Amino acid sequence: MRANFRLQRLFIDQPLHAGAAIEATKEQVNYLANVLRFGEGDPVLVFNGRDGEWQANLTFATRKRIQLILVEQTRAQTPVPDLHYLFAPLKVGRLDYLVQKAVEMGAGVLQPVMTQHVQGRITSLERLEANVIEAAEQCGILSIPRVHEPQKLMDLLERWPAERRIVFCDESEAGQNPLPVLKDISERKLALLIGPEGGFSQAEREHLRSLPFVTPIPLGPRILRADTAAVAAMAVVQATLGDWA
Repeated sequence: MRANFRLQRLFIDQPLHAGAAIEATKEQVNYLANVLRFGEGDPVLVFNGRDGEWQANLTFATRKRIQLILVEQTRAQTPVPDLHYLFAPLKVGRLDYLVQKAVEMGAGVLQPVMTQHVQGRITSLERLEANVIEAAEQCGILSIPRVHEPQKLMDLLERWPAERRIVFCDESEAGQNPLPVLKDISERKLALLIGPEGGFSQAEREHLRSLPFVTPIPLGPRILRADTAAVAAMAVVQATLGDWA
């Protein structure tokens, strides 16, 4: 069942079931009462990434306290997508965009990787998780992707499970069309690797190409910014091998 975008959606990190009365957080109270101007009995949709989506009605216990009274489940829980998204951190504003778009495009795991030419850094996993939740709220997503601690690229590759193929977006790859390469991949457990703004080092590129579980692909004739490449690569992978196919 598709999401109902007529109602406001909220992520609630508590068990959801019919009749539950859930206290809204301070931030949610301010958003619902002061920004959206909601009143007594107004409906919203809530989800927690585990128990599906529920309609809840607002009850104002006081001017500064709102309870969400769960009425009925509107959508059953969906599984977390299996696509792993490996990315070198970008500068803050573009990193927020990259994370949100990865969630919208169907990533199930977000794994920051530290490369030799990386220019950004992860200062707070909580910020990444907040961007994940915001994207899920806005786009009707029920399953919340997992956010992992950053790892050095070489360390990650050393422990990588060989049954999950890494699609490696390599700006130096010969050719312009990624589709013929992707169509030859038989595995359905996939990860997508996007490099930093400065690109991969020659040593990183050579090491990636030497691994049997890595497939390099081009992304067309133009040089793309890292955040643009992320969206383009997710689109072609989902269209050929993922949940668009």
